[in-house]
Amino acid sequence: LVDSKHGHYDSSIVNMVNMTPISFWWSVCFDGYQAIKWVDEIVEGAPYVTTLETLDKYTSDFCVHGDDITLTVDGKDTYEEVKRSGRYRECKRTQGVSTTDLVGRMLLMTKAHHSNIGHSDYQQHTDNFGKGPKGHSPWTGVSQFLQTSQKIIQFASGQEPQPGDTIIYVAGAFDLFHIGHVDFLEAVSRLSDKPYVIVGLHFDQEVNRYKGKNYPIMNVHERTLSVLACRYVSEVVIGAPYAVTRELLDHFKVDLVCHGKTDVHPDKDGSDPYAEPRKKGILHTVDSMNSLTTDSIVQRIIKNRLLFEARNQKKEAKEMAVIQAMKRREEEKGKERAQAVL
Repeated sequence: LVDSKHGHYDSSIVNMVNMTPISFWWSVCFDGYQAIKWVDEIVEGAPYVTTLETLDKYTSDFCVHGDDITLTVDGKDTYEEVKRSGRYRECKRTQGVSTTDLVGRMLLMTKAHHSNIGHSDYQQHTDNFGKGPKGHSPWTGVSQFLQTSQKIIQFASGQEPQPGDTIIYVAGAFDLFHIGHVDFLEAVSRLSDKPYVIVGLHFDQEVNRYKGKNYPIMNVHERTLSVLACRYVSEVVIGAPYAVTRELLDHFKVDLVCHGKTDVHPDKDGSDPYAEPRKKGILHTVDSMNSLTTDSIVQRIIKNRLLFEARNQKKEAKEMAVIQAMKRREEEKGKERAQAVL
């Protein structure tokens, strides 16, 4: 059983996390997690505090969580019971992947996260959203994401196209990878009995050219892993050209090129980036039947800015209190061991 706050009903999260509204409503969370290729089953409305009863009910051998701490409103570890029973496992969180960081990028509206992590404006948002009154918590604070080849290998399927596969190419930013993207990719995959879906991800500077503001919110390294985690995606082209060229189509032996119902921005020279697949008669418009966009998510976050700031500060204050208590406990054990030796 892999526990997540998005696996609990909205009302329980609002009550348990200092009245902070979550960014996605329940049905969006459910569909989004179903699209993750490592997920086999989702438990709806799981209790916030994981108990042995919950593990037994869903025939789970153990519960898994990241190496950050989760607390109830009164400061108790939500996994205390399963930890005591030996039915708890922990996975190290990916360095630099943080909701706190993403929210800060949306609110601060700088482009520092694209390339220059040391920018003073970027440091300002890390202080605002990742620092409590008594210092930084290792679980809530902001850190830099460092992409490695091993991370990509872990996320990639490693499968090459097989005879009879329909090779489908789609391209875009896929920023803040959300259920709108998932619905689009699922609709694309349904166009064939044996789809092999290749997603072309544009570099940050290209995305910023056609979307403006401080987009993309997530840089190309972060977006790569987000897209690779989707069960409908077979391969990702990192830094794909904006124009879908004949060379690209020939190289990947593309049978079909798909685009959503969103507007197509012209290339730098004003040309149609889909001119080649359009000329070949392989361009297909796909309606995902989902109106959710990255812009709408950003606007929702901005609207609730003060709530998010207060939430992070309270959360970190609790975490710092736990850290101090753990330190005191270790010091006391050390003194007891020293006395025993004497």
